[in-house]
Amino acid sequence: MSSICPLLFLNHRGVCSSQECILSGIMSVNGKKVLHMDRNSYYGGESASITPLEDLYKRFNLPGTPPESMGRGRDWNVDLIPKFLMANGQLVKMLLYTEVTRYLDFKVIEGSFVYKGGKIYKVPSTEAEALASSLMGLFEKRRFRKFLVYVANFDENDSRTFEGVDPKKTTMRDVYKKFDLGQDVIDFTGHALALYRTDDYLDQPCQETINRIKLYSESLARYGKSPYLYPLYGLGELPQGFARLSAIYGGTYMLNKPIEEIVIENGKVVGVKSEGEVARCKQLICDPSYVSDRVTKVGQVIRVICILSHPIKNTNDANSCQIIIPQNQVNRKSDIYVCMISSAHNVAAQGKYIAIASTTVETAEPEKEIKPALELLEPIEQKFVSISDLFAPTDLGTESQIFISRTYDATTHFETTCDDIKDIYKRMMGSEFDFEEMKRKKNDIYGEEEQQ
Repeated sequence: MSSICPLLFLNHRGVCSSQECILSGIMSVNGKKVLHMDRNSYYGGESASITPLEDLYKRFNLPGTPPESMGRGRDWNVDLIPKFLMANGQLVKMLLYTEVTRYLDFKVIEGSFVYKGGKIYKVPSTEAEALASSLMGLFEKRRFRKFLVYVANFDENDSRTFEGVDPKKTTMRDVYKKFDLGQDVIDFTGHALALYRTDDYLDQPCQETINRIKLYSESLARYGKSPYLYPLYGLGELPQGFARLSAIYGGTYMLNKPIEEIVIENGKVVGVKSEGEVARCKQLICDPSYVSDRVTKVGQVIRVICILSHPIKNTNDANSCQIIIPQNQVNRKSDIYVCMISSAHNVAAQGKYIAIASTTVETAEPEKEIKPALELLEPIEQKFVSISDLFAPTDLGTESQIFISRTYDATTHFETTCDDIKDIYKRMMGSEFDFEEMKRKKNDIYGEEEQQ
């Protein structure tokens, strides 16, 4: 086990969408020699899909076993940290690039909703939906429609589409003013379309926000019902896809490997000690749990997994959906998220629904903070509450060559996770993550024939 492996991954979150798993796939496809070690005996961990349902009860120390009304325990696959994929987003591109999609089946999420004044409304993201939406009055609808047309036509490489806006200087606040949009419309545009978690973006240049709204619209256009996708049988399917991928490209996975020590020489990582042997490496990627001295706590997230026997009210009986509660609507600094999936995704017994509410903790009473979301879900058959610490690296890896991912945030989509992956990639490789460049490299290494 002492052979040199340029890249060593330590993982215990397991879900491929954990940053380590995706990066190991990308690096394998790029021709890097990869060793992936996991201290668990399964592809999982804090982001695993838990099955059977009895195990979820045990994990949360609930007394007894699930009632018979919940069906067979084996019919359940419950994600501890559920996230949806944007149909045209970064993670789907990464999955397509690494060809992990051949091992997975996705289903479109049926609806995307936003909370206003205690009620939920479908998120309008096309001109037709804007005109039909009960979220806005008639004049507001016209102004919002104009704004959507502007965003759809906006091209950062063509100044004729700017209409007097400088994408690198004009703030998003000023763009909203230009179209005379009111506070409620600004709330759902920034939080349910551009998917910002706070209002900090308002005073930043507008280019990023416009591109985010375009991404939402393009993702929606692919399948029509919502911009989100979710894998059948839950996110636990993703790491297995990446394990297969890594094996195809010569990577090695080792499960059930206790990590005794990260070996450092002259301030730089040279290997990892497990069961008395050292696996040597040039670079190490790991999550914060392995290097508590190189990370800092940046907050907490509360998540409440709820089992329901009914679809969420006012969602047209959707068997899956996302609801975003913008912070201004509930006098908070950060948004509250709800995502719901059901037996349609092979993650729950027939006629049952899993809804997960999550938010960034802001007070000493997190369960009170999540109340607006839980009220939307009533009646709730069973709740599982968890509060997790959020960590970010203090060591960027420049000297040590240890690259640490961030903990999952409260969002119910993968875009922020993908930003972290691209950030780690840049720190490791010294260049931006570029899909087209990746494809070219892949062709150079493996030839185009093999990828047909």
